[in-house]
Amino acid sequence: MHTERKDNPYYSRTDTTHLQVSDEEWKKILPADVYDIARKQGTEHAFSGKYWNYTGKGTYYCAVCGNPLFRSDAKFASTCGWPSFYETIHPNSVIYKQDNSYGMSRTEVECGRCNSHLGHIFDDGPAPTYKRFCMNSEVLEFEPDNK
Repeated sequence: MHTERKDNPYYSRTDTTHLQVSDEEWKKILPADVYDIARKQGTEHAFSGKYWNYTGKGTYYCAVCGNPLFRSDAKFASTCGWPSFYETIHPNSVIYKQDNSYGMSRTEVECGRCNSHLGHIFDDGPAPTYKRFCMNSEVLEFEPDNK
């Protein structure tokens, strides 16, 4: 399991300290595509991300800071074109913000540790939560079980 990264001093799968890192610092550390989504609220094209239809068993982490976000057993097949989950690992794995960009009223989902943009949450998911966490693959990292 990759618990640290030499190219990112803020990455940890065990440290739960909330990070206060400037966008300028993140820009130096993160790959451009990850930075665009995580720090500039970008999005990947529907049906293009590596995890939108991935079915492996394991844990999804924030690609920016290593925070555990979702378990694969909470992932479901959605027709939206992005990886979709009905619940997070822990209630504080993510935080929510109102997003009124592009003439829409949505709820943005950010990483609870580094405040990176992950995607949005909607009320059209399956039981038991009826939520759909619609996430961007670029800001997720997957670790299979029993690795």
